[in-house]
Amino acid sequence: PQVCWLSPEQTAGKQKPYMYTQGQAVLNRSFFPCFDTPSVKFTYSATVKVPEGFTAVMSATSWEKQKDNTFVFKMSQPIPSYLIALVVGDIVSADVGPRSRVWAEPCLIEAAKKEYDGVIEEFLVVGEKLFGPYVWGRYDILFMPPSFPFGGMENPCLTFVTPCLLAGDRSLVDVIIHEISHSWFGNLVTNATWGEFWLNEGFTMYAQRRISTEVYGLPYTCLEAATGRALLRQHMDATGEDHPLNKLRVVIEPAFCLFLGVNPDDTYNETPYEKGYCFVSYLAHLVGDQSKFDAFLQAYVNRFKFQSITADDTLGFFLEYFPELKEKGVDSIQGFEFDRWLNTPGWPPYLPDLSPGQQLMKPADELAELWAADGLNMEAIESVDIMGWRTYQLVYFLDQVLQKSPLPEGNVERLSKMYPKISKAQNAELRLRWCQIILKNNLEAEYSKVKDFLQSQGKQKYTLPLYRAMWAGSEATRALAMETFSATAPQLHVNVQNYVKKILGLQ
Repeated sequence: PQVCWLSPEQTAGKQKPYMYTQGQAVLNRSFFPCFDTPSVKFTYSATVKVPEGFTAVMSATSWEKQKDNTFVFKMSQPIPSYLIALVVGDIVSADVGPRSRVWAEPCLIEAAKKEYDGVIEEFLVVGEKLFGPYVWGRYDILFMPPSFPFGGMENPCLTFVTPCLLAGDRSLVDVIIHEISHSWFGNLVTNATWGEFWLNEGFTMYAQRRISTEVYGLPYTCLEAATGRALLRQHMDATGEDHPLNKLRVVIEPAFCLFLGVNPDDTYNETPYEKGYCFVSYLAHLVGDQSKFDAFLQAYVNRFKFQSITADDTLGFFLEYFPELKEKGVDSIQGFEFDRWLNTPGWPPYLPDLSPGQQLMKPADELAELWAADGLNMEAIESVDIMGWRTYQLVYFLDQVLQKSPLPEGNVERLSKMYPKISKAQNAELRLRWCQIILKNNLEAEYSKVKDFLQSQGKQKYTLPLYRAMWAGSEATRALAMETFSATAPQLHVNVQNYVKKILGLQ
């Protein structure tokens, strides 16, 4: 299950086959013999021989090509097993910075270079200023074939990303900030067990938003965080707040035989990301001074680098670093006990203040209200110029429209004509939401856009919500779901195929 073999049809170029590995969480045991747990770290080397016309790349600090199309790789820093990754395909590279290059199939390389030239170094420099040295040498990005099921995978030295990030206007480049942030939180300081995945993702979300604040300003970061909070709300509404997976410390039962136990992949959801972010934000709130908390994060990375740790290690170090907070007993303030954060499911007891984002949210809220009205006030609508809005402001606007859907008859058609920037967008975040709005409003004239989007990519985060929306809708949308799945199933990752089959009642 770890090694994904793609036929030419599943690639962007559609000429040659492609192979990649995806180790997280516990799949690398099917690729090479290893202690397949994040609690063990090691260095590695590999020799890979591939056919002529193909290139191999790995998550390694150094590599060289030898004769007979043989590639030799070395990772000189200790990493957990899940971060070892290999790709073999028709791929080429282009430099985009002093320590970064992009890799992609030949038909995508120009778009990748144009989108990311000079961008990565800016983010790395800010990350180093905030969290300490970048220890991995290079930071390269590999644009995967469209069937890659994830947004990104933070393999050290070589992040794998979805080609959905090639929006053509740099509107999604900040997504890479999340993967860059893993260079410190996750890759350097790692959760010792998958039951405390929030140590990787909660700290990375916090780090991502710190870098984003430095680069784009606080209002924009608050707007992006509000989008994340809305996803957490949707997830908890769907599963029920009391679901045991809505704890930060998840109990993953070990397998005593082949068919028992919990697969850590099945525990993956918004909670470790967004509730984890809220807990790290709460720790920063307790400190009360951003520069002091930034200094703590640097000390934390320095103290635990190249180690795998538990939440008890993290919180113990926090109280040791701030003895005055330990003396105050901040770990047991009623309603905000550290133990409650870790072991009680449900909505975060503390939410960071996102009000600086209001200057961007308010116009989007007001515009969504106008479009949801029975009689459209076109004068008021036309007075709002959305051409200058950045991606997450448009995303926030569409989220509000979706919440208010179905809109009064005819409104969505008018909205579609009025904003081709949205209804004809190539940006995947906008396409996802526009497709959800089409389905919620039974806009049959635009059903082809849903099918086109699902045929263009196989990212889990986009694919599953659309199948859920189709299956929860009318007879027509259910038929669309079946028709689209039968056409696109072969290009999807096997896990995504199985999740969709479950939604459509096919297993």
